[in-house]
Amino acid sequence: MDEGAELSRTIAQLVQRLKGSHLHAQMEREARECLHQPEIRLDSIKDDVRSFLRTSGWEKKLQNAVYRELQVERLASSLTASAPPEHVKEPLAYMRKAQAGWERRILKSLNGMSTELGVPLARMRTASEQRELSSKWNEMGTDEADLSGFRPIYAAKDFLEVVVALRSPNHKCGGDEEEGGTRSHWGLIQVPLDVQDIQQLRGAYGELNLAAGQLGIDDDAHIHPDFFERDYVETAKKVLGGQDSAAAQQYSRRGCPTGLRADLWALILNCVDRPQDAMHFERLKAGVVQHDLLVDHLIRKDVKLTASNDDYYFVFEDFLYQVLLCFSRDASVLEHFKYNSATPPKSYIRGKEGDEAYAVVYPPNGVIPFHGFSMYVAPLCFLYKEPPELYSVFREMYTRYFFRLHSVSSARSGIVSLCLLLERLLQTHLPRLFHHLRRIGAQPLRIAFKWLLRAFSGYLCTDQLLFLWDRILGYDSLELVAVLAAAVFAFRAENLMEVTSLASAEAVLADLSTLRVMPLIQSFLFAI
Repeated sequence: MDEGAELSRTIAQLVQRLKGSHLHAQMEREARECLHQPEIRLDSIKDDVRSFLRTSGWEKKLQNAVYRELQVERLASSLTASAPPEHVKEPLAYMRKAQAGWERRILKSLNGMSTELGVPLARMRTASEQRELSSKWNEMGTDEADLSGFRPIYAAKDFLEVVVALRSPNHKCGGDEEEGGTRSHWGLIQVPLDVQDIQQLRGAYGELNLAAGQLGIDDDAHIHPDFFERDYVETAKKVLGGQDSAAAQQYSRRGCPTGLRADLWALILNCVDRPQDAMHFERLKAGVVQHDLLVDHLIRKDVKLTASNDDYYFVFEDFLYQVLLCFSRDASVLEHFKYNSATPPKSYIRGKEGDEAYAVVYPPNGVIPFHGFSMYVAPLCFLYKEPPELYSVFREMYTRYFFRLHSVSSARSGIVSLCLLLERLLQTHLPRLFHHLRRIGAQPLRIAFKWLLRAFSGYLCTDQLLFLWDRILGYDSLELVAVLAAAVFAFRAENLMEVTSLASAEAVLADLSTLRVMPLIQSFLFAI
C-alpha cells in the first residue's frame, strides 16, 4: 500500500471514529448555536463558523482528539489493513496460541472459584443491599466482609512461567545447556524478538542525556532555582495554557513539576474538562450498586492485600474501590482489545451453557484482575482528588500502557519484550553479575519480573515512581521500565556479587524505596 493510500485510510478511520464521539456532538451543537450570532453571514457561513470554532477553543480540542486517536491507531498499525484481524492484534501465531491458553487457564480458575465458593459470577443486589452500598460509597473501606475464601486468580510468578515457556517453532536457541538440559540459553526468555541495544536506546531517549536538565535530578541540586526549575515550571504553565496534547507529551520527557503534573498528564491523555466523564462515572457507579460481581470480591481482596498494607497508599482505599469497581463495569474498555493480543473472556447466561448466542463478556470490561492490579491506580490517587477525573486518567493509562504488562505479545512495550530487553542489557553490560546470579539459581528476571509487571508501582517511593511514569507518557513507551530494572541491578552489583542464593539476592533487592529513578536511568544509559 503506497503512502497516499495509507494516509487516506488513516484519515477515513479517524473521521469515522470521531463522528461517534461526544466531541463531535458538542462541536455540532456549538456550530448550530453560533449561526444565530450577527457576525455569521450567509455568504461566508462556512468560513465564519470555522473561525468561530477556532477562536472559541474547539479547534484545539479537535486537534487533541485527533492526536489521541493517532496514538491509538499507532498501537494497531504494525500491519496493513489487508492483514487478518488476529494478525493485527498479534502477528506471531505462537504468541497468539500462548495468550489463548493463558486466557483459558484464567477463566477456568475463575469459574472454579465460583463453583467452589458457591458465589455466582453475577447477581442482582437486593433493594436493601443497594441502599446500603449507596450510603457507604465513600467509605467502603470500613466494610468488614469475609474475603477469606477468595484468592487472587494469578500472581506475578504464575504469569512469569507462561512467559518463560514461550518458544518460537522457527527458532532454535543457542548457547550452552543449563541444569537438566531443559534450558539452552543464558537467559530465561528464549524468543527472537527485536529489542533495542544500548546505542539505540541512547538515540531513542536522547533527552535523558547527562547534559539535559531533568526533574528528578536538577531540582534537587544545590543550585539557584533560576538555573533550571523556575524556568522549567514557567514553560509548563505555557504548555498548559496552549492546551496542546502533543506539546505536553514532549514536555514530560524531562519530568513534570509536582504541582502541575496532574494537569499535564490529563492533557497528554486528552482527559481535560470533559463533562461527559462525570456522567459516565455516575452510570458505572449505578451499575456497581445494582449488580454484585464475583470480580468485586477479587478487587476488594487485592486492595486489602496490596494498597491497604502500603505506607503510601492505604489512605486511598475508598478511592481504589470506587475506581476499580466502576472499571470492571466499563464496556468502553473493550475497545482496546482491537489492538491487544488478548481476547475478552466470556461466560454464559445460566442454563444456556455452551450456546454462543448466550455468551457475554465477563466482566463487562473484559479484564480479570490479578494480584497487584490495584497498584496501577494507587499512585494516581496522589494526583486526582475527584473520582471521575481519577477514573478517566486511569482508564486511559490502562488502555494505552498497562494492559501490555499482563498480555502475551510481541509488542515492543509488551511484557515479553521488556523481559528480553532486561536480560540483554544485563548480559551485555553486566556479564559477570548476570552469570554469577544465574550460577547460584538467582536469574535476574525471577527477581525483577514483579517490578516490570507493575511498572514499579509499590516498589519505589511515590515521587520517584511518578518521575518514571512522566517519561513513560513522554516517550509513549514502557521500555524505560526495563532500563530502570537493569539500572537497579547495576547499582546493587557489588552487594549482589557477594550473595550465594536466590533468597539472599532477593534480600539485597527487597527495598527499593530509597532509590532515585532518574540518576539510575541516566547513569545506566549514558555513563556505562
